[in-house]
Amino acid sequence: MYVPTKIFFTKGVGRHKEYLASFELALRDAKIEKFNLVTVSSIYPVGCKKITVDKGLEELKPGQIVHCVMARNSTNEPNRLIASSIGVALPADKDMYGYLSEHHPYGQTEKVSGDYAEDLAASMLATTLGVDFNPDEAWNEKEQVFKMSGKIVNTLNFTQSARGDKNGLWTTVLSAAILLA
Repeated sequence: MYVPTKIFFTKGVGRHKEYLASFELALRDAKIEKFNLVTVSSIYPVGCKKITVDKGLEELKPGQIVHCVMARNSTNEPNRLIASSIGVALPADKDMYGYLSEHHPYGQTEKVSGDYAEDLAASMLATTLGVDFNPDEAWNEKEQVFKMSGKIVNTLNFTQSARGDKNGLWTTVLSAAILLA
């Protein structure tokens, strides 16, 4: 059974006249272009330790199959604002799994996108834990309810935003949670 024990977060931006090449350059900026990435759904494994990008990269070999949760977005529209965000919500109970969320909007700032992804992950975790909250409240209101419940210990986000290249090159942003055994 493969259950990740470590996780690191990374993000990047790429610009190129070709869509695929802009994605490759975003992967390079995030330092994960050398791996065969397999996207998975959004569970933060029980006991999984957050490590730095550099520590995580030391454990990987070029060509290795690597599981990740990834958010990505692209545009070739000049000056169009794009973002990609991974939200994280961790439970207080160390024997419980957490949640990761992916968000990839147009027209949202890095702050708005990050808050949304964080809210999404926390809301998914809260419903699993039975925390009573109003889903229509603003994130800062829900965040207080979640943390005051004592069931959610931490939320955070890893977000990359960019404006579309002024000359119409493809611009790609990505944010990723890399899962390691």
